Amino acid sequence: MFNSGYNSSRHQSQYRPPSSRTPEPRYGSGRPGYPQAQPGFQQPYGPPPGSDPQLWQWFSNVDSDRSGSITVIELQSALVNGFDLDTVKMLMAIFDTDRSGTINYTEFAGLWKYITDWQNVFRHFDRDRSGSIEGRELAEALQSFGYNLSPQLLSLVEHKYSSEPASGYGPPPGITFDRFVRACVSVKSLTESFQRVDTDGDGWIQISYDHFMNVKNLKKFLVFFGLTDLLSVRLF
Repeated sequence: MFNSGYNSSRHQSQYRPPSSRTPEPRYGSGRPGYPQAQPGFQQPYGPPPGSDPQLWQWFSNVDSDRSGSITVIELQSALVNGFDLDTVKMLMAIFDTDRSGTINYTEFAGLWKYITDWQNVFRHFDRDRSGSIEGRELAEALQSFGYNLSPQLLSLVEHKYSSEPASGYGPPPGITFDRFVRACVSVKSLTESFQRVDTDGDGWIQISYDHFMNVKNLKKFLVFFGLTDLLSVRLF
């Protein structure tokens, strides 16, 4: 038997994890906003029709090779609020819908809206306006999403994503915005994976060792909460 540590009951709230759905390109399957290129034809470099001029400017500023797509390092430089590389890689994985290893302008526009939506959530739960999320604020945020983690799991999440206490320069203590996004997305992903196996919704699962080892996100769950020793133990 394995307990998730979450309460499966949910309550209604106006706050939900922002959607990561990316808008579809307007034409074809090439650069967003342009028909697919014909052999021997060089696509013009410029904003797609109807694009936001400011957003295109930010995108083109970091698209240094004018390829029409940006890498994870270029994306990190576009996110000026000090996003750590792990969070940038997570965002890239979510919005790189064609699995090219880069994101084009349409994917970038979806990512930018996603971050803006998360900023609104962060500001709402940063009650003391400290610029970081601490234990009680984190609990309120996760509960508003329907994730009622036990105090022990909340403590683990807070410890995993909190910045070191600031002395002079550096981020404030607690969970900074970029880490808050990563924490919430991780909890959401892991909870949804657990719920797919928890078919009766009681917060407990019983599965065979072989099944467990083949459930990718359950292994991530153990890594996330520092329970990797269980991966080498035959449970049943």
